[in-house]
Amino acid sequence: MSQWWKSWSRGIAAVAKAREVVRQILQGEGTRPAEWEARLSTWRDRLPVPVFWLVGKTQSGKTSIIRYLTGASDAIIGAGFRPTTRSTHRYDFPTVEAPLLAFLDTRGLDEPGYDPRPDIAACSAQAHCVIATVKVTDPAQATLRGLLESLRRERPDRPIVLCLTCLHEADITTPLPQPYPFRPVAASEQWEWPAEVPGPLRLQLDRQIQQFTGLYDLFVPLDLTRPEDGYPVPDYGGEALKKALAHVLPHTYRQTLLQLESLLAELKDLHLQQALPVVIGYSMLAGTIGTLPIPLADLPLLLGLHVRMARHLAGIYGQSLRFDNYRELAAILGVSLVTRQLTRQLAKLIPVVGSAVGGAVAFASTYALGRALCYYFETVAAGHVPDAATLRRVYQEQFAAAEAAFHRTVPSAGRESEPQR
Repeated sequence: MSQWWKSWSRGIAAVAKAREVVRQILQGEGTRPAEWEARLSTWRDRLPVPVFWLVGKTQSGKTSIIRYLTGASDAIIGAGFRPTTRSTHRYDFPTVEAPLLAFLDTRGLDEPGYDPRPDIAACSAQAHCVIATVKVTDPAQATLRGLLESLRRERPDRPIVLCLTCLHEADITTPLPQPYPFRPVAASEQWEWPAEVPGPLRLQLDRQIQQFTGLYDLFVPLDLTRPEDGYPVPDYGGEALKKALAHVLPHTYRQTLLQLESLLAELKDLHLQQALPVVIGYSMLAGTIGTLPIPLADLPLLLGLHVRMARHLAGIYGQSLRFDNYRELAAILGVSLVTRQLTRQLAKLIPVVGSAVGGAVAFASTYALGRALCYYFETVAAGHVPDAATLRRVYQEQFAAAEAAFHRTVPSAGRESEPQR
């Protein structure tokens, strides 16, 4: 009962806010609910964002670490990095406006003619922790050693976590021991490898650790792969990496990392609270436009309204809307949208009743599109590629619910026109 009352109260509040959204649309004002910036500011002030600076050679596992910590796909990570200097890029997760984690990345240290000194100056003021990635089978690490030496001299208090990656390449004939036998190890510790670690892997690990003596605070052996690569545990050593980062981060930043999953859920709810009145507002306008009795006359108006709603929602979710997004959404939802619009236009050939049907379908299809867009933008913000089947299912379910709600709250024109007895 309490859950029902909570949902009902939220719905009433959303409709009340939707009236303000309609007013703003009609007057050509703002693109967001008035209180959104204040809510974002409160969120940012409450959640200190840990900034990780990834350094290492190309193909040493930097993206794999970001993918593990965020759960984001390679495509989203690649599109999310933005330039901060000529050679340095920053990725705020999940969005620039409401980040929970941030990653700095520089050019691969093996690139010819690359001078990392400008990047050291640019990143030192931002980074709370350095993650140095070293492929366990690659002994040529002189450039990375030189960079870490510079970082130690400049900021000896800033932690450096040494990640020894691609463990499966050390001995391709012997599977990695299960379960994961390692743990984060401090530079000052005397360490002995567990007996189940294969000899070739021990040898490679020893060589790498020796050449980075004095240049790290903790080291973590890792083998982060994609599920499609076929290895038994794709996130081999991932939990040890999280423990290492949580150990070296200052307390306030550590809490953000440890609570990442619950914070993402809270942010999702915050987004929906702001997006729902916007979706309802545009749907109310669409329902009014859809009652125009002339077939095809409302199509340009509704198309413009849908495009504006998409831009409005993208802004709430901190996303940019590009042509590729329109094309992807059209490919996934195009058949459903076209079918709904044809149904509306044919219904308008029926006097009186057709206008009511047209308004109901316009309201429901706009609402369903808005909720599908919320799913789309939330999925992208969380670092995932939206699933086409789920997107279509969300649209169909929301259309059915909105159409039923419209008929419950708006009497049909046919009933209104009946003579009183």
